[in-house]
Amino acid sequence: MGNTHSPTDVVILGGGLAGLTLALQLKKRDPDTQVLVLERRADPAPDATHKVGESSVEIGAHYFDQVLGLGDHLKQHQLRKFGFRFFFSEGRRDIDQVTEIGASRHLSVPSYQIDRGIFENHLALEAKRRGIGLIEGATVRQVALNSASAEADGPHQVGFEHGGDTHTVQARWVVDASGRAGLLKRQLGLAEPNQHLAHAVWFRIKDHIHLDRWSSDPRWRARCDPQARWLSTNHLVGAGYWVWLIPLASGSHSVGIVADPSMHPFTDMNSFDKAMAWLEHRQPLLFDELDQKRHLLQDFACFKRFSYGCKQVFSAERWALTGEAGLFLDPFYSPGSDFIAIGNTYITELVAMDRRSERLGARAQIFDQLFHSFYDSTMALYQDQYTLFGDPEVLPVKVIWDYTYYWGVLAQFFFHDRLTDLSALAALRGELAQCQQLNASMQNFLRQWSGLSLKRNPAVMLDQAQMPWFAELNRSLTDKLDANGFIARIRESHERLNRLATEILRRAQAAHPPLDTSALAQCLSATADATGTNEPMLHETLP
Repeated sequence: MGNTHSPTDVVILGGGLAGLTLALQLKKRDPDTQVLVLERRADPAPDATHKVGESSVEIGAHYFDQVLGLGDHLKQHQLRKFGFRFFFSEGRRDIDQVTEIGASRHLSVPSYQIDRGIFENHLALEAKRRGIGLIEGATVRQVALNSASAEADGPHQVGFEHGGDTHTVQARWVVDASGRAGLLKRQLGLAEPNQHLAHAVWFRIKDHIHLDRWSSDPRWRARCDPQARWLSTNHLVGAGYWVWLIPLASGSHSVGIVADPSMHPFTDMNSFDKAMAWLEHRQPLLFDELDQKRHLLQDFACFKRFSYGCKQVFSAERWALTGEAGLFLDPFYSPGSDFIAIGNTYITELVAMDRRSERLGARAQIFDQLFHSFYDSTMALYQDQYTLFGDPEVLPVKVIWDYTYYWGVLAQFFFHDRLTDLSALAALRGELAQCQQLNASMQNFLRQWSGLSLKRNPAVMLDQAQMPWFAELNRSLTDKLDANGFIARIRESHERLNRLATEILRRAQAAHPPLDTSALAQCLSATADATGTNEPMLHETLP
């Protein structure tokens, strides 16, 4: 016999990272909002739950800490991340003799390595503590959106099974947070493929991998303070691929291989034994470490083509998609929790507007366009770029550029709570369009440069903590800015990107005179007078 639940304001389909953080954000924004989360899993998540998204970066970490108020949990039960770190170690056992990219000390704004099992269990407990309805062991069977009925403003209806019984609940809003199951995306025909064809395999070992022990050279170890490179999101890079190493608070270590199929076929790594054989040839130090820990393997999973888009994620008809139920980019630079934070912020704003009886049509459309613009801008960092991942001459420049773009534009909008500020967006429309165009042009230029580079791999550490402007850009995220100060900040970021692009162009052209710089130079021409100081921005050991 069916059971009918009391109507609620928002039903969230899925109680993983995206769904539970949205529930907490909605409740924090308006404690009177009634939220019900339907989660398929019946039991608490195990430690080291096998999900992508263990490494957070600044936007996601700020969202968990400051927006949701989970800072105590992060500090006490997760691992503070020692930044992002790269080693050009393909085929090498002398890690102290290759180029390393990373900071020698913690930068100002913290980020964390997230054990998803520990974190999602905490989120579930916190949701219940804050008065959020959470039904675990619930399987959603039907979503009837009112847009298909004559009463356009009436409630949606969700049917689900729980405890052997059928249930229905009416809700003003339905949000799909069901991950790659994509319940609403499938129902509404919103799936949209992209041209980023990379694949990934990953597994967890029930032990930590102490990369710092891979060299006994005291000078190499002393480059970092603390001497804890293993707490970084470590990238072991080569042409067409990168390998991640992410430590988890439960004592496990996450290992992943992400690759371009045109250079590294999926069938070469789609089992643990195959992945190990692949690592033995390309990353022998990691293979040596893992080979003696085969008995500690916890799991193995893979995605043949992990990246995809979505035609629409927010609707004025009071439905939305968040997390992997909508779209997914690439695990490089760990943007997953960032896009959950951004998407949930837009959804929370739309729900708040609706509760104030405001019209949603124009705002929902603008938010959807902005979200897709952020997606497109970030996708430019990945698509067709895997060929240069093994280039010690070009990838360090790309990393600096990509983080300058990220910290200088998107992260500023999130940290200063301006994602939904349409007046600021309107005032900065020209600068933002030029930043996006310049980024696309730079990604093309870097790819062309890599085609000519000598791929020198000297034994140096490119220490980003020793680049004062870069460390200050990270710190600036914590400033308190009024509306005028924020607009000035984004214009400053635009000028900084132009200065950096000009220096990259000149250095690359000096090293490789045949390099065609016309497209990037043309993109710079409109703002060439705003390049400001001639103080070098790139590390002195870069080309």
